[in-house]
Amino acid sequence: MLETRFWDGNRNVRITLKLLLGTLLVITGAFANDLQGERDNIEHWRTERVAELTNETGWLSLVGLFWLSPGENTFGRARSNTLVLDNPNLADTAGTFILTGDKVTFTAKPGSGITHGGQPVSTIELVSDAKESPTVVSSGPLRFFIIERAGKLGVRVRDLASPRRSNFKGLQYFPIAADWVFDARFEPYEPQRHIKIVNILGLEEDMVSPGAVVFTRKGQEVRLDTVLDGSDATDLFIMFSDATSGHATYGAGRFLHAPFATNGRTVVDFNKAYNPPCAFNNFATCPLPPYQNRMKLEITAGEKTYAEGH
Repeated sequence: MLETRFWDGNRNVRITLKLLLGTLLVITGAFANDLQGERDNIEHWRTERVAELTNETGWLSLVGLFWLSPGENTFGRARSNTLVLDNPNLADTAGTFILTGDKVTFTAKPGSGITHGGQPVSTIELVSDAKESPTVVSSGPLRFFIIERAGKLGVRVRDLASPRRSNFKGLQYFPIAADWVFDARFEPYEPQRHIKIVNILGLEEDMVSPGAVVFTRKGQEVRLDTVLDGSDATDLFIMFSDATSGHATYGAGRFLHAPFATNGRTVVDFNKAYNPPCAFNNFATCPLPPYQNRMKLEITAGEKTYAEGH
C-alpha cells in the first residue's frame, strides 16, 4: 500500500496520506461526474442540432437564392427567365416577381402549378422574413419565399427532396472535453454598443452588442464580443474564428450561444460551437466574426469542417 511503502511506522503521516488519497479520489470522481454530465448534455444538444439541420426548413434544403431588381423578375426553369432555377419541379416559366419599393408580389403563370396553402396562386403579395412569418409558395417539393438582408430583397428556395438533405451522413466533432467549458465574466456595455457585421456576401448591418464574455484559457485571457440575434433574442450570440479556422474547422469561423448573464457570470461552452449555414451550401447569407473575435487561440472543441457525404 502507498502508506507502508514510503512511511512505514509513521502513523501521523500515514493518516495524512490516507486523507490526501481520499480527497484525490473524491476530486477524481467529481471530475468524472462533471465530464459525464457534459457528455450527456452535449450528446443531447448534438441530436437536436442534427434534427434542426435536416428538417424541412433546415439549411440542407436550400437550393437557390436570387436577388431581386426593381420591377419585373421572371422566374422559372428556362434560361430566358430573369431568375433561373434548373429544377424538374419548376415550370419553364413559373411566374413573375414584381419589386416595387419594399413590396414584392408574385404573379403565377396559368398552369405553372404554383400554390399557396394548397390552393393555386394567381397573384399574391409576399411578406419577407423580416416579419415573423414570411409568405411561402410552393411548386411540388419546392418552397420559395422572400428574405431581406441589409435592405436587399431576394428569393430563397428550398427543395424538400434535396439530395444534400437526403444524403446527409452526419457531422464530425472534436472530442467532448470539460476543460472547454468556462465560467465566464460578463462585462456589459452601458449603453449597449452597435457593431458593424459584414456577411459573406459583403453586405453590412449593425447588430446590438450588450457586452463581452471574458475567460482565461491556460493563463491567457480571452475576450469575445456578444451580439443579440434580433430584438427577441433569448441568449447571447457569439461569432468567432480561431487558429483551427480554414484547417480543422470552417474557414469563415463558427457560431456559439451563451445564456444571458446572471450576477455577472455566464457559461461559454465551446463543445457547442457549430458551423454557420454557409458551411453547408452557397445559398445562405452568414454573418462573419468581427475582427475583435478572431482569436489566435486554437479551439479544439465543437464541430469540425463539414464534409458532404463523408
